Amino acid sequence: MNLVYVTHAYPRSKGDIAGAFIECLAVALRHRGHSIRVIAPSDRGGGGEEELNGIPVSRVRYASARRETLAYTGTMVEGARSLTGGIAAANLVRVQAAETKRLCRMEKIDVVHAQWWIPGGMSAWWARLKRVPYIVTVHGTDMRILERSAIARGLARRVFRGAAAVTAVSSYLAERVAHVAGIDSSSITVQPMPIEVSRFDRTSRGGAGIVSVGRLTKQKNLGVVLQAMARLRERNIDIPLRLVGDGPERQNLNAQAKQLNLSDNVEFVGEVEPSRVPDAVGDADVSVFTATQEGFGLAAAESFMLGIPVVALQAGGGVKDVVPASGAGRLVQGNPEVQARQLAAAQGAELKRQFKPDAVAAVYESVYEHAAASRR
Repeated sequence: MNLVYVTHAYPRSKGDIAGAFIECLAVALRHRGHSIRVIAPSDRGGGGEEELNGIPVSRVRYASARRETLAYTGTMVEGARSLTGGIAAANLVRVQAAETKRLCRMEKIDVVHAQWWIPGGMSAWWARLKRVPYIVTVHGTDMRILERSAIARGLARRVFRGAAAVTAVSSYLAERVAHVAGIDSSSITVQPMPIEVSRFDRTSRGGAGIVSVGRLTKQKNLGVVLQAMARLRERNIDIPLRLVGDGPERQNLNAQAKQLNLSDNVEFVGEVEPSRVPDAVGDADVSVFTATQEGFGLAAAESFMLGIPVVALQAGGGVKDVVPASGAGRLVQGNPEVQARQLAAAQGAELKRQFKPDAVAAVYESVYEHAAASRR
């Protein structure tokens, strides 16, 4: 099949974490014999045609070079709230729609796959494709917009109802999409993005304390972990914490650690490329996932693949598809606690089978075939 991917996040170079899971899916589908072209935003003027891992990528310009800052940083929602940011976001939707339409006119495209309902899904809908069906995959951040804006909810309904198929990376997101769009949740395919499971080829030996992997944002609630560590220290229990990732909350978390006299026990590793995650996690005893309303919970799945027990919050959203209520992991209201590594390793082995790129590609291959058949 000939496919077009429309996304606001796609790696700009080898090792780039922005949209790396989408590239993983695209490469797996290419290995299965499909042809894929990607439409993604320019980054500070870096537009044009390029090829990464055998996948052609069109980087479309949507603003002046200094204003092309919406994508690749994980802060698109916040950036689009200003007047200039909102104009840039609307223009991104427009130019991606135009490029989608151009490709569909020039080539025989079977399916357009929009990642995130906005801006990708909006672009596919706006392109008004008569002969080419589009599908939309919801990842999480795009759903949080709908809670704040009635206008966004109205636009989202049009995007979802115009799609030949809707997929979500977790059952939690599927239920929210069904509620917003007024469609049957059973019609939504729940399928997480693939993971390069070959990287997770060892099991944690334990002894290195607590680890958390992810962007340092308010939504991740890492202050909860620091508070739990402070309470443990009051009981003369010192456990080191390693934070793998970077983000706008790093300075606040560093200040909180100092206030709680935990600076000597907290290590800020910073952002690492996907291939280095297993080494950065190391031999942790437990992985904490304190985010709320998370779309999926990639870091939790990767921890299990290393045989590390996971503690997540009950309000974690999509992570509940990954973390069991007991055994290999635990869903709690607040405090982290250590679980059995043997059970975590078994959970990780099952997740490797589910999330290996070829297995995920096979699921989406079926979705594309049904979408193309429905349009015919």
